[in-house]
Amino acid sequence: MDEKTEGAAEPPGLPATGWAVLGLLSFGRELSGYDVKKWSDRSLGLFYWSPSFSQIYAELKRLEKTGYATSRLVAPETGTRDKRVYRITDEGLAAVRAWARTAPLDPPVLKHGPMLRLWLGHLLEPDRMREILTGHREYAETMRLRAEADVAESAADEAWAYPRLTLTWAERYYTAERDLADAMLADVEELEKQKEKERPWH
Repeated sequence: MDEKTEGAAEPPGLPATGWAVLGLLSFGRELSGYDVKKWSDRSLGLFYWSPSFSQIYAELKRLEKTGYATSRLVAPETGTRDKRVYRITDEGLAAVRAWARTAPLDPPVLKHGPMLRLWLGHLLEPDRMREILTGHREYAETMRLRAEADVAESAADEAWAYPRLTLTWAERYYTAERDLADAMLADVEELEKQKEKERPWH
């Protein structure tokens, strides 16, 4: 057995959403379901996925049932309804640490809608292909700006040093996607010019 994994606890079974929610609690703060959703939108949503409120609340209940989190009701600063906040337990912290260290790492799977449309470009009008690529460029730039803003907003929080690196990765990824869309638009333009030259005159 590898020395690094010898004696390591087998990561207990949770769905990916459960590990994500437990990971958000691992930063040591008490978080409500709303807080978990807000933080997942700001970070996980840029590179993995952002769970729905229903998924988050279901996982928080699961984590509490398994002993990985505890909860309590607190009086809100505004309004009249108490809110439930959750905190990770020592057992939960050990579990998510074991999972992060030893769970198999799934390679990223590229499921790229604009690339699929480009692959089927022979079935589309050139203007429609340009429209798709331009739309993707705009999306990538929007996501890049969002990641850039989240990097800046988290700069003062030392607890978010590694998530900030992940946000920087996301910023660089969407920069590359934007630039690739520009390159593909130029390539489509060049391809259409070439086809025009080769088209027989009637």
